[in-house]
Amino acid sequence: MRSSFKAYIAMSFAMFTVGSSIVVGKWVTLVFPVFLASLLRFGLASVLLFLILLFKEGIPRVTGREVLLLLLQSLTGIFLFNICLLIGLKWAPAVEGGIITSTTPLVISVLSVILFKDKIPARAWSGVLLAVIGIAIIRLLEAPGSSAEPEGFSWQGYALLSVAVVSEALFTLIGKRLSSTLSPLAITTYVTILGFVLFLPVGLYQAAIYDFSIPAARDWLSLVYLAVVVTVIGFVLWYYGVSAVPTSTSASFTGLIAVSSLVLSSLLLHEPMGWNHLLGMVIVMGAIILSARPGRQSTLADRSSGL
Repeated sequence: MRSSFKAYIAMSFAMFTVGSSIVVGKWVTLVFPVFLASLLRFGLASVLLFLILLFKEGIPRVTGREVLLLLLQSLTGIFLFNICLLIGLKWAPAVEGGIITSTTPLVISVLSVILFKDKIPARAWSGVLLAVIGIAIIRLLEAPGSSAEPEGFSWQGYALLSVAVVSEALFTLIGKRLSSTLSPLAITTYVTILGFVLFLPVGLYQAAIYDFSIPAARDWLSLVYLAVVVTVIGFVLWYYGVSAVPTSTSASFTGLIAVSSLVLSSLLLHEPMGWNHLLGMVIVMGAIILSARPGRQSTLADRSSGL
């Protein structure tokens, strides 16, 4: 029981960091170009993860097939996910971006049926429907007297955030194929390094024309936070947690992404939080918990391989 409690604390903190990255990412994109910010973040994270892997496990050998899968993982979960997320947050409020990205476990279950012909129980499909209803409430039921569209809103932002969710889901499903031969630490280290390489061309171009006197100390600390706390520490704590509890339990903790992003968006970004956000958040979290209850296919629970 004691080890389970420690695991719950670790997973809660890990999912809190994921939700906080939505808010911090909103800050970062106000100062840094998206590709440059991602290049700096994953460059630092790559160095730290490589050192951890070197001292903890050594450098494992990979086959040609594994290299291809790792590259696909990096392209979806590191490159496309972060580009679509950061650019999408320029056009959509972070408070709602957190709700959208919290549906990732549900998207994973749908894609697992399409790509791998997995059978998903009726409970999971009910969760998908609830998630759609929750997001619809956020957008369609505005508080009285509010404008039809929040300032800075565009459907392009919502489309990009949706692509980010699909990219993260593909990242997880591809990682499932690798988990039998490579450790989670090795997978994450390799895909982070490959992601850094993917950001190099445009990131270096943006670095060459960027005025590095613009960022303040807070902006640099935000980048360090994304690299160290979200990418490295959050990863370690998440895998400590999932190693001590059933996968069905760990999957339900991903609902904390919505909670942390919603609260931090209101507190730090001063984005309005109306009754529709609260109701939508509750419904989406309920959908995730419903989908994560014991008895469903393991595909949904195994999303931990993609964090």
